[in-house]
Amino acid sequence: MALALLSTPLSFYSIPAVWLTAFVPVMLKTTAINKLKGFNNVQPRRNTGRVSGDPKIPPEIAARIERMEGAHLNGMENFPLWAAAVLAGNFAGLDNYTLNVVAISYVFGRGLYNYVYINQKTRAQSTMRSLVFFSTLPLPLYLLISAANKLAKQ
Repeated sequence: MALALLSTPLSFYSIPAVWLTAFVPVMLKTTAINKLKGFNNVQPRRNTGRVSGDPKIPPEIAARIERMEGAHLNGMENFPLWAAAVLAGNFAGLDNYTLNVVAISYVFGRGLYNYVYINQKTRAQSTMRSLVFFSTLPLPLYLLISAANKLAKQ
């Protein structure tokens, strides 16, 4: 059953899933800021700075909000690479099993990355965040290179 599922064309669904992994941290940040200080929707990109610069807000909470923003930005920076990789892999005709396994791994990795990033407090934990990031980075590159190689052989 699981192998049959992996052979169906599911990788396109990873595109909105990966986008959601980038969007969730900003929603968490917005909710936290709204509870603490009220969200300024007129200048939404200044909200993190408003929290960070407020001496009434505990530094550990301000730092967590900054990490939520960092996780969001990292996700948005990596999203185009992922979307391009999935589109290229499908265009080139890579097999669904490969596309799906890589897609599931990447979605899981991005979720884990966010969790570690938002909750990290120590240098060791930040190293774990970097390890998660660098362990998932090759996945879209693998799809892009595999797609290019397949197309080059045709």
